[in-house]
Amino acid sequence: MLEDLKKIANDIRGDILDLAYQMKTPHIGSALSCIDILVVLYWNFLKIDSSIPDANDRDRFILSKGHAATALYSILCRRDFFSKELLVTYAKPGSKLIEHPVYKTVPGVEVTSGSLGHGLSLGLGIALAGRIQNEKFRVFVLLSDGECNEGSTWEAALFATANRVDSLAVIIDYNKWQATGRSNEVMALSPLRQKWEAFGWSSYEIDGHNLEEINQALKKFPDANGRPTVIIANTIKGKGVSFMEDDNNWHYRIPTEEEMFKAKKELGLL
Repeated sequence: MLEDLKKIANDIRGDILDLAYQMKTPHIGSALSCIDILVVLYWNFLKIDSSIPDANDRDRFILSKGHAATALYSILCRRDFFSKELLVTYAKPGSKLIEHPVYKTVPGVEVTSGSLGHGLSLGLGIALAGRIQNEKFRVFVLLSDGECNEGSTWEAALFATANRVDSLAVIIDYNKWQATGRSNEVMALSPLRQKWEAFGWSSYEIDGHNLEEINQALKKFPDANGRPTVIIANTIKGKGVSFMEDDNNWHYRIPTEEEMFKAKKELGLL
């Protein structure tokens, strides 16, 4: 099964390149770094049904790093939340697929995101609402490492442990880059896992491109001791395309036609 997911992840990387090239939109590197995490979540763990996208008992996924919207849109399309015909309208005037996800525009988008540092608070509120209503759904929030600069993230982290919100899982796409520099130079994030542990979270640190490690870490959620869970996923910005990997220029750059050909060939899509 995990071998099948490798092929799916590879195809989604192709979608990301096509969408960004088509509409000359940025954030390719940020979208490529989180694909393996999202594929394992959406194919192996999330209790969702595209035919009943608003089911009360569905699991919720929040893409807090909304600038990676192309990754989410490709996955929602491939999980039958909307059509391929809609996917290719991404970022066009009047399209429902905006550069950052907006709630209620298409099925499967749970919150409006992209203003960084808000996703964990939103996920925490949804998880608490589920508890109050005796619902058994789980909430997964994908954070960028840059969002761990934000005070709002740590306030939510404290509140989650104080209230023993064990239905909440955070996955950090720790690609070591922010818009203007290395994450650990912009703000002293390291040691990141120990910081979350000090706030009372059950924590795991994994290779965010190893599907087996992602799968095994997610199997340990929810925590048996009633704590929220954080998974620090060490990733590579631009993963999958050699000349984009760990190059922060691809936070904003748009590939040329020649670069697109080279990237698609590397991915085995040509």
